[in-house]
Amino acid sequence: MHICRQRLFGIACVLLLIALPPRAVAEDWPRFLGPRGDGTSTETGLIAGIPKDGPERVFSKRIGTGYAAPSVRGDLLVLHHRLGNEEIVDALERDTAKPVWRHKYPTRYIDPFGYNNGPRCTPLLTADRCYTFGAEGRLCCLELKTGKLIWQRYTKNDWRVPQNFFGVGSTPLLEGNLLIVMVGGQPNAGVVALDAKTGKTVWENVGKDTWDGEPMLGWRGGRTVSWQTHWKQASYASPVVADVNGQRVVFCLMRQGLVVLEVKTGKELFSRWFRAIVNDSVNAANPVVVGNQVHCSAAYYRVGGFLLDIKKGNTKFEHVWENNSLEVHWMTPIYHEGYLYAFSGRNEPDAEFRCVEFKTGKVAWSRDERWRKYSTKQPPVFGRGSLIKADGKLIALGEGGMLGMFDLNPKQIRERGRWQVPELKHPCWATPVLSEKKLYLRSEDYLVCLDLAVEKE
Repeated sequence: MHICRQRLFGIACVLLLIALPPRAVAEDWPRFLGPRGDGTSTETGLIAGIPKDGPERVFSKRIGTGYAAPSVRGDLLVLHHRLGNEEIVDALERDTAKPVWRHKYPTRYIDPFGYNNGPRCTPLLTADRCYTFGAEGRLCCLELKTGKLIWQRYTKNDWRVPQNFFGVGSTPLLEGNLLIVMVGGQPNAGVVALDAKTGKTVWENVGKDTWDGEPMLGWRGGRTVSWQTHWKQASYASPVVADVNGQRVVFCLMRQGLVVLEVKTGKELFSRWFRAIVNDSVNAANPVVVGNQVHCSAAYYRVGGFLLDIKKGNTKFEHVWENNSLEVHWMTPIYHEGYLYAFSGRNEPDAEFRCVEFKTGKVAWSRDERWRKYSTKQPPVFGRGSLIKADGKLIALGEGGMLGMFDLNPKQIRERGRWQVPELKHPCWATPVLSEKKLYLRSEDYLVCLDLAVEKE
């Protein structure tokens, strides 16, 4: 009888667990484009759409200049910004924005094109460390709990780095104990790997030996590369690591094009020229890797994008397609069930919101998001916005501060509400950040936190 009661009690517990609604999932957002570096979150329990009066506000805080998104780990939010002639790393309480610690240092960076002078790279957080990369190339490793400086590298001095167009804008990647940084050093230090604990150089590669004599694909006349020592190498994309054909590799979309390297050694596996024919151009969207295929896109002068199929051994590839279906300026396309979702277009009058089939490059749908930059700071469209994916939906931040939500549907575009965030104005070029159902949005001068929980606990 006692055994039967135990069994009945056990069965009852199982049935009760089955009957209970699934518990919402939450996670940190500790680096650029989230925990997996692809703009996706596993969080659930989010609101089904954006209310006309906006989600519940948690806090709004005036901040310094910059384009760097914040990062969140545990109870801390870390923001890299600039106030006056100092770059500042601020650790804040994630739910209140109250200060916890601050690390700062002087800067003299002036953007040559008139954009703001603040940091562009998102902080990278681990269990005990915080890595930041400033607009002038100062790479810092800080103690996450206190902000104490552990080590730093002056990349423009440690490597021969030509002045880039808009300052340093490639967020480093942590892979094991290697911090992989696209510093853009000449002649063959475009990418370097540092010991994450000490900051010492482990390997460096990419540059003259990569490109000299290679075909300049997409350029007229069948030209080949004749390497110049003054050429810029760094881009505004960030390194992406993936397992491809059983090998751990890192994809680096440099200014000259895509380079794929062995993670541990930095050995080059292959490269593919990919850049606009004019000097005033950049590559800024991260490669999107799905299985043994990789997609790259850029927005300058009809460069467009391509999909490569990487063969066994990872030293050879075939072109699957190459066209102008996506011309992404800076946001990394979101991949979902065989389709890419992204805002396409170089400038404000070119902007479109598109869904493109990954395997064919065909446009599934497209919506006009064009506007004129000088007409308003808060346009009624998303323009060249940014996207993240969470709870089966797309969350969009327009470059003028419009917050929206969309279905992940390749058959048609379906919007789930929009709302102009009052504090946010053009340019809002930092990717949204989602953690513990809190959405963090950043403009040049404001940080706003909104509660997206469907039920308040």
